[in-house]
Amino acid sequence: MDRLKELFKIKFTAAAEEIKALVKEHGTKIIDTVQIEQVYGGMRGIKSMIWETSSLDSLEGIRFRGYSIPELRDKLPCIDGATEPLPEGLFWLMMTGEFPTDDEVRWLSREWMRRSVVPDHVIATIDSMDDSIHPMTQFSIAIMAMQCESLFVQKYSEGMPKSQYWDVTYEDSMNLISKVPIVAAYIYRKAFCNKDIIRPNRDLDWSANFAYMMGYDSTEFKDLMRLYLTIHSDHEGGNASAHTVHLVGSTLSDAYLSLSAGMNALAGPLHGLANQEVMDWIYDMIRDLGTNNPSKSQIADYVRTTLSQGIVVPGYGHAVLRVADPRFIAQMEFAKKHCADDPMVKIVWNVFEVVPDILGSLGKVKNPWPNVDAHSGALLEHFGFTQHNFYTVLFGVSRSLGVLAHLCWDRALNLPLERPKSLTTEEIKKFIQNSSN
Repeated sequence: MDRLKELFKIKFTAAAEEIKALVKEHGTKIIDTVQIEQVYGGMRGIKSMIWETSSLDSLEGIRFRGYSIPELRDKLPCIDGATEPLPEGLFWLMMTGEFPTDDEVRWLSREWMRRSVVPDHVIATIDSMDDSIHPMTQFSIAIMAMQCESLFVQKYSEGMPKSQYWDVTYEDSMNLISKVPIVAAYIYRKAFCNKDIIRPNRDLDWSANFAYMMGYDSTEFKDLMRLYLTIHSDHEGGNASAHTVHLVGSTLSDAYLSLSAGMNALAGPLHGLANQEVMDWIYDMIRDLGTNNPSKSQIADYVRTTLSQGIVVPGYGHAVLRVADPRFIAQMEFAKKHCADDPMVKIVWNVFEVVPDILGSLGKVKNPWPNVDAHSGALLEHFGFTQHNFYTVLFGVSRSLGVLAHLCWDRALNLPLERPKSLTTEEIKKFIQNSSN
């Protein structure tokens, strides 16, 4: 260990112990308007930003413009033979607060297809990357490579007035949303299908075309993509990817730079990698138990073993929700309709039956229920989509809808540069000392 590294270790070890004791003793004290434990706890629970497109209710889950997941599945248009709502309809709802007509959804599908031509230099950029580079990294780089097309950048350099920021942000967002499935599918076929590229089918809607370009042409998988891309699209503004897009966008970075930054946040293990980790954990359980049909008692024992090793059960627990995630329930309903006999799906359902009681009995877990990630991987695998390290890219394609819809609202409302105030531990210690006097 070099001398700087050694000294750094000594310093942070002492600081970590001091901060742990400080938060334990003084964490509930209010400094300005928040608790000290919130300052150290990742700003958890602090309401300090505007996010118009969705909100998160602890008992009802994510609500888009006030509507729950079950309400969306009932009210959003299902057109041209689809049995699940089209994400185009949700985007319209997030942008306007109104449900679109069937005709308006068809128009938006055609409009995105019209805008969806990806520049040659972006394809060349993807081709230049080795397949060992994670698909999510390739996806983020490809989005950055499209940034030279930003109308916001062009018009801003020409002296555009603030009143026009929303206009070019809208155009950039529409162009970008139209292209991200094309880019993602190209990365998928390049990495996993020997670069056997499938060109877009311009008669299909946004989700169905994405499925088609990845090589999945069944009616059921197209409906799965419609459901998946709808329910993953937004999750109020405080989650890491949404907040990142909002933060970067508040500097007047364009939609391309902002979305790429959000994808980098989504790529983190504490955010978008969760469904990949769920599948890895299930496969570890199958291997360790020696069966792909474990009983509920075997699963319960394995869960207890996992917890005894200080490892969380992936896909369970949520920072806000205190019920089973409605997005999990929506996927369960889809699975009951299309693949109820699938062995992996059955394991997911059996895990759902045993884990909440076990976690609840610990007395430490506020939410022992499954979140959206607990089910999505098993559904994808049922249709042969087994490339776990691509799952986050699917998430990213979906999340582009919510974060870019809100970026348009950020610019329309002329929301300011986000600039919270930070504190040092020394300043907090002085506050505690002064408040005790």
